[in-house]
Amino acid sequence: MQIPEQLKLLKRGTVEVFTEAELAEKLTNAAKDKRQLRIKLGLDPTSPDIHLGHTVVLRKMRQFQDLGHKAVLIIGDYTARIGDPTGQNTTRPMLSPEQIDKNAKTYFDQAGKILDTSSDKLEVRHNSEWLEKLTLMELIQIAAKKTIAQMLQRDSFKLRLEKGIDVYAHEFIYPLMQGYDSVAVKSDVELGGTDQTFNNLVGRDIQKAYNQPQQVVITVPILVGLDGKEKMSKSKGNYIGVTDEPNNMFGKVMSISDDMMANYFTLLTDLPAEKIAELTNSQKTHPKEAKVLLAKTIISQFYDSGAADSAAEQFEKVFAQKQLPDEMPEFTLSVEPISVKQLLMNCKLVESGGDAKRMCSQSAVTIDGQKVTDPNAQITPANGMTIQVGKRKFAKIKVN
Repeated sequence: MQIPEQLKLLKRGTVEVFTEAELAEKLTNAAKDKRQLRIKLGLDPTSPDIHLGHTVVLRKMRQFQDLGHKAVLIIGDYTARIGDPTGQNTTRPMLSPEQIDKNAKTYFDQAGKILDTSSDKLEVRHNSEWLEKLTLMELIQIAAKKTIAQMLQRDSFKLRLEKGIDVYAHEFIYPLMQGYDSVAVKSDVELGGTDQTFNNLVGRDIQKAYNQPQQVVITVPILVGLDGKEKMSKSKGNYIGVTDEPNNMFGKVMSISDDMMANYFTLLTDLPAEKIAELTNSQKTHPKEAKVLLAKTIISQFYDSGAADSAAEQFEKVFAQKQLPDEMPEFTLSVEPISVKQLLMNCKLVESGGDAKRMCSQSAVTIDGQKVTDPNAQITPANGMTIQVGKRKFAKIKVN
């Protein structure tokens, strides 16, 4: 692929490239010298799961891999202890090393659903390797590379100060540490969401201060969550996890609004722009047909086309024809009366008693085809009893 074609591919679905001329030069020189560019992406393991919002930047990283370059995935096990204040109107809580280690163990497997994990295409590092070894004097030397005025240009800091919300000194350290990561791994390109633009540009400055070639920074959009309002986030409950089972993943994709499809097609699939324009034009393609294709395309990336087809069939059966799915999680219970609230928790259909009360109050609980609105009502489990919560959660009872 010629350099102009590579640039066109790499710019697809991006917001900004700092700078395109530098990227073209790096790609040209890499080809001439037969050298791999080092493409950096940092992920702080603040939760155990990766969702589709994370995959937007991972897919961009995979494009670089497919062009012959090396992905350098940095697990921010050290920076996660500080907590990135990006997009936050309050200070993020510091995580314990035990929480971080537990979360980090899942990241490689989940990122591997998108990235080429062969050793010549992927390097996985933990930034505790170099950050833990820094002395106080070395940290001071890094801090001397940026001014307080420059740090206060960060939108989230400015907003908090304007509202009288405290900004703590340790929060200034985070972008410096992330910038030093770029020095440690000698990155040529750093990828990130638009909420990481400030941090990634700090990396350019820190590299320059250490007499390294400055990395190119490429930013990608933040994927909007299922609510159509805020960015996809597990804490907001508006996410699709990469480990979600196919039926659940399919149902979640089908729940997005029609006007979100163009964004999802562009950021989560490889379909050409012309095809996406056709699919998102209701005069040419029915929105349901387009959404089914979107859901099947996404599922095929994490499972296979067979799983995608099966999920589509189950969705049609359950939602269009109002039938029960062929397969449901089965739970074994004793033949003793139990409250609806406890029954839902035992079948893992809700996360808490409060969640059970909320679902009952919304008339979202059905037991053997009958709506149940009282979370304290007593139910006697029976063989074959079916329970449905909301549109996508089902369970079948077996008694011992």
